[in-house]
Amino acid sequence: MKHRKKKKGTVPFSQKQQIRRYFISFSISFLCLFFISCGGKSDEDLIMELMGKIGDFAEKKDVSGVMANLTEDYRDFEGRDLKETEQMIRGYFKQFKGIAVNVLSTRIDEIKTPEASIQTDVALSSGAAKVFRKLIRLSTDNYRLKMKLKKANSVWKIHYAEWRYVSFDEFFPESISIFKKIFKM
Repeated sequence: MKHRKKKKGTVPFSQKQQIRRYFISFSISFLCLFFISCGGKSDEDLIMELMGKIGDFAEKKDVSGVMANLTEDYRDFEGRDLKETEQMIRGYFKQFKGIAVNVLSTRIDEIKTPEASIQTDVALSSGAAKVFRKLIRLSTDNYRLKMKLKKANSVWKIHYAEWRYVSFDEFFPESISIFKKIFKM
């Protein structure tokens, strides 16, 4: 009976299989973890996107786009429902030409799905073309919006909103830096 000499640095066949299995198991586990963590957008991402979309709809004076992002039982701090809010928005859009909406920063106060509360700093201006406003540094009306959101079918919508005028000094610190970049201050 001949004995095979073991080559230096080789691993017996059963150990090779075991190492291969560990490697495959590790690779599959890593890929699963990667896909789970990268798979969908977080609630924070979805809320930030919502705020940007609403700003875009307002700049385009797209009333139905804005309204589509409010819940059926929406109310604002003055008791306006959907119909009254739509009338208010239409009036604002008729009154002002060339609306510029700069959503500066959004802070998420709390998320307890299916509800969330946020605060957003917004700089509004109207009149000349947006580029021209930036050049002449036209003053803006600055607001802090406090909103309650509800999530249904993976979509966040505004359930309640209140707003108040704020001075530049009252902006969130991150809003100030964004404002300065937008208006080249």
